[in-house]
Amino acid sequence: MPTYNLNINGEIKEVDAMEDMPLLWVIRDLLGMKGTKFGCGQSFCGACTVHLDGVAVRSCSLQVSAVGEGKITTIEGLSENGDHPVQKAWVKHIVPQCGYCQSGQIMNAAALLNSNSNPSEEEIEEAMAGNLCRCGTYNRIKEAILTASNS
Repeated sequence: MPTYNLNINGEIKEVDAMEDMPLLWVIRDLLGMKGTKFGCGQSFCGACTVHLDGVAVRSCSLQVSAVGEGKITTIEGLSENGDHPVQKAWVKHIVPQCGYCQSGQIMNAAALLNSNSNPSEEEIEEAMAGNLCRCGTYNRIKEAILTASNS
C-alpha cells in the first residue's frame, strides 16, 4: 500500500492508502476529520467539497493518488476560529437548518470568493448550482455570500 504525504490545512499528514481511495475517505476515515461530509459519492451534491490549491473539488471522486503536492483545505482549516467572512455571514443569515450540506456549501462559497471577490447574484447561483441543500436554504446562502463579498 502506498504512503502519501498530504498537505492538509497547512500540515503534512502521512497516510497509507490504496491509490484509488477517494480523498474523502482519507480525510474522514484515516485522518479522523469529520467536517467534510459524504453525500452522494458521485460528485453531484457537493457535501464533500474541499479546496485543492484554492479550488473547490469534490473529495468523494478525487483519488488520493491524484492530489500530488497540492494543498488541501478542509472546513476545519478554513479558519482557526470560525471567523472566515463566509462563516461569519452564514451565522448572520442563519443559513443552516439541518446543517448536513453546510461545510460543502461554505467551502464552495469561499472558493468562489477567492476567484471572484464581488460576484453578482447570477454568478453566485451559477457557482453554487452543484451544491444541493435538502432544506432549501438557497436564498439565505446567496444572501450570506453577498454579505461575505462585501466584508
